Amino acid sequence: MGNTVIWKPSEKSALSSDVVMRVFEEAGMPPGVINLVQGDGRSIASQALADEHLAGVTFTGSTAVFRDLWQTTAQHIHTYRSCPRLVGETGGKNAVVAHPSADPEALLVALVRGAFEYQGQKCSAASRAYIPRSLWRQLEDRLAETVVGLRVGDVTEHETYLGAVIGEPSCTRLEKAITRAKGLDSHRLLVSGGVRRETGWFVDATVFVTEDPTAFTMAEEFFGPLLAVHVYDDADWSSVLTLVDTTGPYALTCSIFAADRTAISEALGVLRDAAGMTYVNDKPTGALMGRQSFGGGRASGTNDKTGSRLALQRWVSGRYIKEYMNPDLHWTYPYMGGEGQ
Repeated sequence: MGNTVIWKPSEKSALSSDVVMRVFEEAGMPPGVINLVQGDGRSIASQALADEHLAGVTFTGSTAVFRDLWQTTAQHIHTYRSCPRLVGETGGKNAVVAHPSADPEALLVALVRGAFEYQGQKCSAASRAYIPRSLWRQLEDRLAETVVGLRVGDVTEHETYLGAVIGEPSCTRLEKAITRAKGLDSHRLLVSGGVRRETGWFVDATVFVTEDPTAFTMAEEFFGPLLAVHVYDDADWSSVLTLVDTTGPYALTCSIFAADRTAISEALGVLRDAAGMTYVNDKPTGALMGRQSFGGGRASGTNDKTGSRLALQRWVSGRYIKEYMNPDLHWTYPYMGGEGQ
């Protein structure tokens, strides 16, 4: 379509990005269509965002960095030949909210897989859950037993479920969050909470139960294997939906678990702006690009739906051409009180 791209991957994914680039080249991609640039993100961005030919930025990463990119772009707005288009898919504090009619088996699978696959390092990972007391009585022991059994270690071994987190800063951030939560009277450590640095940056799958639905564990993104659970009285379903909508700045994904169709309909209404991607009776992760269009609003980004026509049109500059096929008639036809114009 004529668009060329400067691809700046994270320094932490330099090797895999190089492999992907070589696959593109071997597949026959013409030179210069995608231009892989490795290095420090801040210095590269400062040059790219100052160039008069900048047409757009598409970014996946933290909310803070995307806002910095947006602010820098605004500072150069008088430099550009056209108005750049900015697309961002950033953070998330994704909720699993269960109604008393929910299937406990499906809910258990969603919590474990949604929170701990990929070490919880997915923008869509489940990191807060709202579970009715009647279901929690059935679920608590089984959730703890399952999470304890998740093996952490070398990902080349088939039995391993969680590998290391991406780096030392991530490990330190998670360790601080776990320590802080342990010090709160409103929080109870259900399982794990261990951090091991001897052979890598390993954080055990961790679950806290909190009496405070507005605590930092229910509002802040950790990007790691840390799940906070708030247990609510069954009769408080409607008020819990409001909590899900108003706790924290993000709006990426959300899961609704219920067998009661009226409850599902109510939740979809209340949570219409709480997530760009809402799952019903499924974990809040695993959207297939091209089949489920993914993206979030609020502090989670610009809600442009990856893999859909909506996203494609963001990178197309529309052009309309009108040609009059009978110019002689056009110039001689009398109308509006006169001839020609």
